[in-house]
Amino acid sequence: MTLTREFIRAIPKTDLHLHLDGSLRPETLLELAAEGNVALPANTVEGLMQKVFKEKYKDLGEYLQGFAYTVAVMQSEANLERVAYELAEDNIEEGVRYIEVRFAPQLHQSQDMDVIRVLQAVNRGLERKKKEFNNSSAVTSGGDVPFDYGLIVCAMRMFDYGFSEYFDTLLNVHKHSEKKWIFSLASQELVKASVNARNKYKIPIVGFDLAGQEKGYPASDHRAAYHLAHRNFLKKTVHAGEAYGPESIFQAITELYADRIGHGLHLFHSYMIQDRDIRDKEAYTKYLAEFIAHRRITIEVCLTSNLQTNPEFKELIQHPFKQMREAKLSVTLCTDNRTVSRTTVTDELIKAIDTFDISPKELRDFVIYGFKRSFFPGTYLEKRQYVRLILNHYEKLEQKFK
Repeated sequence: MTLTREFIRAIPKTDLHLHLDGSLRPETLLELAAEGNVALPANTVEGLMQKVFKEKYKDLGEYLQGFAYTVAVMQSEANLERVAYELAEDNIEEGVRYIEVRFAPQLHQSQDMDVIRVLQAVNRGLERKKKEFNNSSAVTSGGDVPFDYGLIVCAMRMFDYGFSEYFDTLLNVHKHSEKKWIFSLASQELVKASVNARNKYKIPIVGFDLAGQEKGYPASDHRAAYHLAHRNFLKKTVHAGEAYGPESIFQAITELYADRIGHGLHLFHSYMIQDRDIRDKEAYTKYLAEFIAHRRITIEVCLTSNLQTNPEFKELIQHPFKQMREAKLSVTLCTDNRTVSRTTVTDELIKAIDTFDISPKELRDFVIYGFKRSFFPGTYLEKRQYVRLILNHYEKLEQKFK
């Protein structure tokens, strides 16, 4: 069976690592910026692609600079709802049938819009598109499968003045306190708001995440927040091993109860270990990989994004995805940021197929893993039924494209 682009677009797919503020349509960014008097480095899509959303960045820091512009235009309920609706629409158009949209609500929080209203606005946009598609004849006739989604709320490893009105207020109120204590406090407050949004307002908050600058800001600073999330049955993912070594991944799993790992890029890179107590670095990475494999902790792999932000990787074949496959780890391929990384789920799968010589069977396993290891918002039985529906549809498409 030939794995064509047409087939890849047709099969039901997931995106479990998808940042809302990194996936705005460039046209929408330009329009909202003009309406809100937000200054951009360019006033055309082509200009944005040249100056902001590049094919290659010198490091993760430069990659993250584009978020200053996207977040700036997402400071109203109407704009948040629109961006979320369009994100769902773009995914549905290329055959993605389940997404977990993650973002940091505190970056949008202000005196006029609290966390609940931020979450409600994003949820309205996603829910509106979900209902439109699931009520379409394609789905009701049985020719396609329903679309669904969940929200993953991101805490920030660190923040400073200028990040948002909420963070400015928090830093002022606690200006005599140690910074890492303030970071921890913000994370704990976000967990409480997320649990309230899920329980009282029925917003499908399916997980909690920790994002932002990894080096110098250890996950352990947010241990209290993750313990609170754990006690309230929020599933957990952590950005780890993206810009730091293997011990960051171990910390995310053991101290923050991570069910999944975002990126995990440096899992096998023993040379990046900083902890002086770890004497045999190669043995440490070997046992860590085995630990992750046995516990089926899924790694959210973002090929294009990793290649863009890590200069040491000159070609995609150097990506440790190859080692992850050989170790039989649970992995799912994700976009990270559709706009900032100029990619789609279809593109990520095709890159993996072409670079790593993935067979039809392996592709099927990777795709279905995305559904199985998702933080699906329904019950476990509902999730099993949904996965079965996906499998049946996938098999029909395999027969059709043969």
